[in-house]
Amino acid sequence: MFETNTTRSQRSSFPNFRQLFALLICGFLMSVPAGHAQGQFPPKVEDFSESTLVISAAKYLGTTAESMAEIMDRVFSQYGIPDAIIRGEEVSAAVVFGLRYGRGTLEMRSGAQHPIYWRGPSAGVDTGGNAAKSFTLVYGIQNVEEVYSRFGGADGSAFYLGGVAVSYLQRDDIVMAPMRAGVGFRAGVSIGYLKFTRESGWLPF
Repeated sequence: MFETNTTRSQRSSFPNFRQLFALLICGFLMSVPAGHAQGQFPPKVEDFSESTLVISAAKYLGTTAESMAEIMDRVFSQYGIPDAIIRGEEVSAAVVFGLRYGRGTLEMRSGAQHPIYWRGPSAGVDTGGNAAKSFTLVYGIQNVEEVYSRFGGADGSAFYLGGVAVSYLQRDDIVMAPMRAGVGFRAGVSIGYLKFTRESGWLPF
């Protein structure tokens, strides 16, 4: 009887891991080279002023300009005009331990555009999964090579406005402020890092 209960308990936990695995497969599919990696980049942002980025982010994330204006004002008041932005899509899943995969386009203030991919692990009191678009403000970089590195952060420090989650990643003096909006549900507090690269990859470490 004990073995039967144990078996049932183990079986009941399998769907969570299957769902996590399915989302990670989606992440893998997202991480393979896409059209923008071959030079097909999205239209450039006119400038990096707060008003322009409010409109651009609202359109890209599918949220209201009023919500984005409040979010941008909060970030701009602390860090000012960004040196670069990242527009992309990502998927993530967690059952205590989590993974996140994404891809997008990095645009420097000069207008130069580059493909960018990111992935990384997390750990904490965190459960769920989601797929989202992300619009990230990048501060403290002098050239594009400085972005391709690991950045740590805590998802529990995120704040939410108008259906958009905003958090911060940092490495030395470089700060990223990802703004995410999408479908799914992920609740809890976790810490981890994201590794940004020029090329796609599967291993999150």
